[in-house]
Amino acid sequence: MGEPLVVIQNLSKVFAPGQAPAVDQIDAVIPKGEIIGLAGPDGAGKTTLIRLIAGLLLPSRGTVTVAGCDTIKNADPIHYMTGYMPQKFGLYEDLTVGQNLNLYADLRGVVGKEREETFEKLLKFTDLAPFTKRLAGDLSGGMKQKLGLACALIKKPVLLLLDEPSVGVDPISRRELWKMVSSLLDDGISVLWSTAYLNEVERCHTVLLLNEGKLLYQGPPDKMTDRVQGRVFRIGNIQGSRRKLLFQLLNDKNVIDGVIQGSDLRIVTKEKGIPSFSIGEGHFEVKEQAPRFEDAFIDILGGGPGGYSELADKRPMVDESIEVPVAAEKLTKKFGTFTATDEISFQIKKGEIFGLLGPNGAGKSTTFKMLCGLLQPTTGKALVNGVDLAVAPGKARARIGYMAQKFSLYGMLNVQQNLSFFAGVYNLTGKNKEESMRKMVDIFALRDFLPTNSESLPLGYKQRLSLACANMHEPILIFLDEPTSGVDPITRREFWNHINGLVEKGVTVMVTTHFMDEAEYCDRIALIYRGKMIHMETPDALKETAKTAQNPNPTLEDAFVQLIEEYDAKHPK
Repeated sequence: MGEPLVVIQNLSKVFAPGQAPAVDQIDAVIPKGEIIGLAGPDGAGKTTLIRLIAGLLLPSRGTVTVAGCDTIKNADPIHYMTGYMPQKFGLYEDLTVGQNLNLYADLRGVVGKEREETFEKLLKFTDLAPFTKRLAGDLSGGMKQKLGLACALIKKPVLLLLDEPSVGVDPISRRELWKMVSSLLDDGISVLWSTAYLNEVERCHTVLLLNEGKLLYQGPPDKMTDRVQGRVFRIGNIQGSRRKLLFQLLNDKNVIDGVIQGSDLRIVTKEKGIPSFSIGEGHFEVKEQAPRFEDAFIDILGGGPGGYSELADKRPMVDESIEVPVAAEKLTKKFGTFTATDEISFQIKKGEIFGLLGPNGAGKSTTFKMLCGLLQPTTGKALVNGVDLAVAPGKARARIGYMAQKFSLYGMLNVQQNLSFFAGVYNLTGKNKEESMRKMVDIFALRDFLPTNSESLPLGYKQRLSLACANMHEPILIFLDEPTSGVDPITRREFWNHINGLVEKGVTVMVTTHFMDEAEYCDRIALIYRGKMIHMETPDALKETAKTAQNPNPTLEDAFVQLIEEYDAKHPK
């Protein structure tokens, strides 16, 4: 470990009397010249710790020093020497890129020639030079994060604090962001990177793992990964439903975690050695796999949430006979002279999870909204249960559940009021409404939060409430627009337990996501880019396209990036 930059001693933060500490007796050191990963579930204390280091919060107990300056006694120099990029987009969306940079330069006292040189360098660094007159609110997710990074670097910091900078950002933009941040080390800038994407933690020099305010681990990520060596396995050649087999495996006492990877499963066991199982409808192969940081993360937290879904268990089988619940027929949407989607066509089968993937701004959300009836196509048809949304939108939407990209509930309404409102939207009345609300409160453990305004809920509970509202009327088709953006792996597994269980009951699901591991749950994936559908295949078939001698086992992210780059090479702008 290098020379200490940040020293944390016996640090605790309690926000209100009687509450559990948000940060609880942490001792840690952040060295100079490294990228430090900060990981942990929702509510673990990551944002609180970052704000304590930045001198934006005062500790209840203990001390933090940055380059020898105490955050209580010498906060001003710490504010000067740190750059901070908050979790939520902290810029002004009604200002242009250039105006945001000027505002932050004013705040940081960067003037005259220094300002000109800094702007020139940052605009080149972030590739934002052609967009200085564009409103920040009109930028793609990746470009917003680049602008946020540029503003945090207006005054060259000693320490750069990044609170989940890659949430909602596509894999290509994430790689670009990571490359940009890594290059800052050459300028003598140290980085603390909080993230929900645990494959990013594997690239860090050191990781701090928090849970319930406590520091569970500090050290190199590969040393933590060693704890699950010999306990990670791929289940292949599965006969029958891989989702059903996953539920069965997760009920095995020796299995602490399991996820779907295309046509296979990936499991983590309590004990070392090739496990043997006497479950399932047929034979399957079990092969040891190299562990990942996420496997160790789940293990150190005591394992995943199992495989049971009360939501699916209480849901009756879908009895509709329509085998193609969703169809896009040459869907085209133009905004003025700009074509957002260009003749996109596909069909989604009953009981299928169908994924829409693509970079930020590719047209996938526009496609998604047309199929939900939220946008009217310029030309083409969006069919739901055989009904044209342009002809009978009310009838088509009656069996749809929708979970939006951004938290779409009413923040000023409490949990009880949101459930009541959405029950009304879905035409539930009287005893049906009361029973549906009660069921969702029980299934998603919302009773203690009924009087809480939804904007104040922890992120994981916001997601539970959104999913509850989307399922109150037992839809046969569910649209999920980046449903787990920013959510930790434990909560994501809980979420996908529900989705996998619903699909086994015949529910059809359409999902957009930037988590490539999450896209592995899909039966088929359509890759949308520059307004067109450029590829449609199973996750395994997409990974096959990226196989090379140098990379014989590519990830879905590798395939995503390669297919986009190949399309750009064949169709230059």
